[in-house]
Amino acid sequence: MASNSTKSFLADAGYGEQELDANSALMELDKGLRSGKLGEQCEAVVRFPRLFQKYPFPILINSAFLKLADVFRVGMLGSLASIIPERKNAHHSIRQSLDSHDNVEVEAAVFAAANFSAQSKDFAVGICNKISEMIQGLATPVDLKLKLIPILQHMHHDAILASSARQLLQQLVTSYPSTKMVIVSLHTFTLLAASSLVDTPKQIQLLLQYLKNDPRKAVKRLAIQDLKLLANKTPHTWSRENIQALCECALQTPYDSLKLGMLSVLSTLSGTIAIKHYFSIVPGNVSSSPRSSDLVKLAQECCYHNNRGIAAHGVRVLTNITVSCQEKDLLALEQDAVFGLESLLVLCSQDDSPGAQATLKIALNCMVKLAKGRPHLSQSVVETLLTQLHSAQDAARILMCHCLAAIAMQLPVLGDGMLGDLMELYKVIGRSATDKQQELLVSLATVIFVASQKALSVESKAVIKQQLESVSNGWTVYRIARQASRMGNHDMAKELYQSLLTQVASEHFYFWLNSLKEFSHAEQCLTGLQEENYSSALSCIAESLKFYHKGIASLTAASTPLNPLSFQCEFVKLRIDLLQAFSQLICTCNSLKTSPPPAIATTIAMTLGNDLQRCGRISNQMKQSMEEFRSLASRYGDLYQASFDADSATLRNVELQQQSCLLISHAIEALILDPESISGSQGSKNESVYNHVLEDHTACLCNAIIALLKVPLSFQRYFFQKLQSTSIKLALSPSPRNPAEPIAVQNNQQLALKVEGVVQHGSKPGLFRKIQSVCLNVSSTLQSKSGQDYKIPIDNMTNEMEQRVEPHNDYFSTQFLLNFAILGTHNITVESSVKDANGIVWKTGPRTTIFVKSLEDPYSQQIRLQQQQAQQPLQQQQQRNAYTRF
Repeated sequence: MASNSTKSFLADAGYGEQELDANSALMELDKGLRSGKLGEQCEAVVRFPRLFQKYPFPILINSAFLKLADVFRVGMLGSLASIIPERKNAHHSIRQSLDSHDNVEVEAAVFAAANFSAQSKDFAVGICNKISEMIQGLATPVDLKLKLIPILQHMHHDAILASSARQLLQQLVTSYPSTKMVIVSLHTFTLLAASSLVDTPKQIQLLLQYLKNDPRKAVKRLAIQDLKLLANKTPHTWSRENIQALCECALQTPYDSLKLGMLSVLSTLSGTIAIKHYFSIVPGNVSSSPRSSDLVKLAQECCYHNNRGIAAHGVRVLTNITVSCQEKDLLALEQDAVFGLESLLVLCSQDDSPGAQATLKIALNCMVKLAKGRPHLSQSVVETLLTQLHSAQDAARILMCHCLAAIAMQLPVLGDGMLGDLMELYKVIGRSATDKQQELLVSLATVIFVASQKALSVESKAVIKQQLESVSNGWTVYRIARQASRMGNHDMAKELYQSLLTQVASEHFYFWLNSLKEFSHAEQCLTGLQEENYSSALSCIAESLKFYHKGIASLTAASTPLNPLSFQCEFVKLRIDLLQAFSQLICTCNSLKTSPPPAIATTIAMTLGNDLQRCGRISNQMKQSMEEFRSLASRYGDLYQASFDADSATLRNVELQQQSCLLISHAIEALILDPESISGSQGSKNESVYNHVLEDHTACLCNAIIALLKVPLSFQRYFFQKLQSTSIKLALSPSPRNPAEPIAVQNNQQLALKVEGVVQHGSKPGLFRKIQSVCLNVSSTLQSKSGQDYKIPIDNMTNEMEQRVEPHNDYFSTQFLLNFAILGTHNITVESSVKDANGIVWKTGPRTTIFVKSLEDPYSQQIRLQQQQAQQPLQQQQQRNAYTRF
């Protein structure tokens, strides 16, 4: 029967031959909505727009909406809370539905009340007393009370509201001791405290009380879960007594599951300011020694536990205490931490199960932290990792390689000691084509690149090439080449990119790989720079520029409309311009010897009152170089602001390039252009001494350039990979049908320009930073003027406006009122930029342009024509008089 009704409805909607009147169509629709099959209900719902188009009668539309409301109840209203949070009629409907005798409607009203309370302060204040009465009412079923209590977590909009909700929850916990009621009330209690940041210490004490005294396991687990939440969100509110109480509970409990949860809370707290509170000096008492505290005893007891999770958290607590406490006599704790980490490493590296890998990650993170905080322990940590690498599983080897790379980045001095063992392991590593083996090849090569610091030796490159020749996966070779470019091993990267050129089928991929090969070759040319050898430096830079120009041509050919490679092109162009600026500055410094200042330079300087003229013609050249480096620094800053989706390492690299330009600019100003730097030298009145000091300063500049160029350039992740993708799409209204056509507007009216936008994200939105607000800048320029010039106020001649809007569910809109008093065609430009949560402005774009044609209003046009007609007889009479006189 249901299928027949669906067929009739579909036919009525225009998908069959049968035609029904409005009432029959509505009846068929009702049958589809009441069908027992969910698919038929959904199909009936999606046919509503077609039905309304066919029968646009108020009676049918009202009846249909009533039937839809009967299906969705108030649940749909609750889903709209983020869109209409302050709609008063919606608030009223929810309050009425809470008193309904229909259980389904009441449940939907509870859902809507929770959503609106989270969004609207007015609704939360108004509904709080109603919810309290229902919870405390004897007629309210217990199941409904359990659904009403979580609404109180949203009563955090002001202190008075939060206090009244907390009092009610306190009464509920005391009055209803059942397990379900206690769990729901306590959890709501915690969420309210975490959101309102009021009475958080009291909530911690309450949870610890239930954890210690309540015999029910479910309540203890809930208390541990909520304590973990508060430890993550407000660790500064934990006192020494709170941590001590949690330690005592963990020492006394016989259940491993509860001990694991408590240790998880303690390990979280041990990495925060709370650990300093625990070992701080209390007035009237001696400070708690890290060696004798209950926290240390608990961690030492658990670091060799047969449960991997408990052991991992115990070792993590020991590591954090060792790193955080600044006492010198912590040798025993350091040894306990190192031995615990070694035992976990041996245990988990032989097991490739997910649980073992998760535990291994905790242990390796602790190793990195311990090596950074206690550098004298780093050597033993590295030796342990290298020893265990040979016998570990492939999955564990990959994680251990990441750990070694992180330690080598923090302590480069350990790199040389790693290379021997790493190369031996690379020789004997398996050659299977499994994913783990491929990942291991990449990870181990990355550690080798980090540890080498300089260019790889011939033997090392031969070992890596020999292993890669047996690997048929070109993607693995590309990833290793990419890592070599990131770590500055450009000679190895060039050879790997060269080997991949014939293995790609796409023309764009070929040009991309070819550009990377040329860039690596260009940077390799700079490795031969030597101090004090300026002619060799000029030839190295020239050779590097030759390959860079080849690479930028290939990079341009690799770009597509969908992937324009804008960051890559701008980054390489800046590098080319920077190398050219370095070359020009070295030539300018060398010209001091080939073309020294004339003999009358001092006289000219005294005559002009400009002491810089004593330097000769290089003074003007130095000024130009200084301005060029400042311009490059500004361009690097623009590239930084345009890279909203870049990772922190890429941004730091761009910032370092900017600082290098500013450094050279300041050096030119301080060493050459500052009169005091040279004229203030002893014996500066002697021309020979003056020239000698000037030569020393120019040599210092050249050596600074060579020192900067000897640092290998790193092509960071964002050059190859975009982990976060954020773009803004703008829509302007009114907008012409044809983009080339202007919008007509009268000059005595204002144009209301509405700007709408949508923030579009990739697969990982907000990975590095999120959009807090969007800044819209609207400006207009007059392109062509028509008609006569009139005296118009200056305010009406230009339009320059800016507004900030906060996206709501990735959508934003605003309006601008624009004046076009001058007749003619105007160009309107709308440009967007964004501000992140830290208040940093990013120039993300886009930039949209439309044209407006300002026309004279009919009334002014009529008056002007009348005036012209009135002036015509007068002009004719004047002409006749002139003829008569003639």
